[in-house]
Amino acid sequence: MTTLETLSRWLADAPENEHLEFKEAKQQYDTTKLLRYCVALANEGGGHLVLGVSDRRPRQVVGTQAFQNRGEVTARILEALRMRVDVQELQHPDGRVLVFTVPPRPAGTPLHHEGAYLMRAGEELVPMSPDQLKRIFSEGGPDWFDRPARAGASAEEVVALLDTQSFFDLMQLPYPTNRDGVLERLAKERLIERKPDGWNINNLAAILLAKRLDAFSPELARKAARVVIYEGANKLTTRYDEPQPQGYAVGFEKLVDFVHSSAPRNHFVEQALRDEVKMFPRQAIRELVANALVHQDFEATGQSVMVEMYADRLEVSNPGLPPIQVERFIDEFRSRNERLAELMRRMRVCEEKGSGIDKVIHLAEVYQLPAPDFRTSETRTTAVLFAHRDFADMSKTDRIRACYQHCCLKYVSNERMSNQSLRERFRLPESKTATASQVISATRTAELIKPDESDTTSTRYARYLPFWA
Repeated sequence: MTTLETLSRWLADAPENEHLEFKEAKQQYDTTKLLRYCVALANEGGGHLVLGVSDRRPRQVVGTQAFQNRGEVTARILEALRMRVDVQELQHPDGRVLVFTVPPRPAGTPLHHEGAYLMRAGEELVPMSPDQLKRIFSEGGPDWFDRPARAGASAEEVVALLDTQSFFDLMQLPYPTNRDGVLERLAKERLIERKPDGWNINNLAAILLAKRLDAFSPELARKAARVVIYEGANKLTTRYDEPQPQGYAVGFEKLVDFVHSSAPRNHFVEQALRDEVKMFPRQAIRELVANALVHQDFEATGQSVMVEMYADRLEVSNPGLPPIQVERFIDEFRSRNERLAELMRRMRVCEEKGSGIDKVIHLAEVYQLPAPDFRTSETRTTAVLFAHRDFADMSKTDRIRACYQHCCLKYVSNERMSNQSLRERFRLPESKTATASQVISATRTAELIKPDESDTTSTRYARYLPFWA
């Protein structure tokens, strides 16, 4: 049951996400919109729709006159969606609030309203992709990683198909003295399973350790990370376009080295270090590629991780939408593929939970690059690293994004952003204090940062927090 205390906590702390939605609805609220939001919340695990609260921060109770007959609207939802939604009325001092508590959909059954299978994407409701629907319909069956990539393989075929030497090297384990020891360890890690007709090599083993993914199946071959290098700032002329045929773990360092070596030089940092420096830091490339490999939607067919290099930027994208908002990448972590992530961490391919994106943002600051951008489309998540750009050449959007990310980076480091720290991030002299203040003001207007009022109320010495802190 939702209480006034719960509502107060939501108003103070909780961001809107796929499980929580606020609407003002002062006078009324469209029933069709209500049904569509119920469908989207149910499809993403259930949640709450709250009417009578301002949409934008700082959130306040404004009161609502919508749906005065709660029994009637409950019956309307049940009739339309075949789902019972609890409708609760809270009498807040500032007005009436309605809370719709939506249960999760049944396993294997996506919900729809008038044929539209909906989900949240930022502030919008969008249709689920065919691959997302396929994944829901397959619930209850074997996990993608447990499905066999090769069934009934002999011991010789297991060793021929998988790079077992790299596996033991990455795990920092001594290589067994005989083949039985190799198979025993792979079986212990649930990468292979003994069957009456031989060994089943599962998809997890193949996607990580395959000597060649195309030796297993066309489906796995299409999961190979693909590197594309363009001549200019668009896709008109392609200089290189090849998939990385090895499994993710065994081919990871080679993939990162190739992308890094193909990057243009950063002459601006070279002048300071008096050494050759690539435009995109290797560690940043490493983190973004690892994130894309780990967090992709493996149920999405015919899609792969893409690493696309242009003259002025590097884009790393993966199939699937993130389970958290892109604005929260720096401080939150929720893995779509925890089993894959855990094994790749043990192989030292990716970092500990949630420590990758803050490194990317830090490196962008050190290498004097614009703030990286994180975007979602209908079916993909994309991270963008930009080539060097002077402050004067940055757009207003670039500056706001950099200010917000700098504020987040300071916060997760137990520090606070100030005018001075932002000037240092942009390499601006003290004479540009007013310019930094304008960027801070624009970022506040975008509701991405807020003053840290616990520190000081002085404008001159103001410190700032991310909006979610």
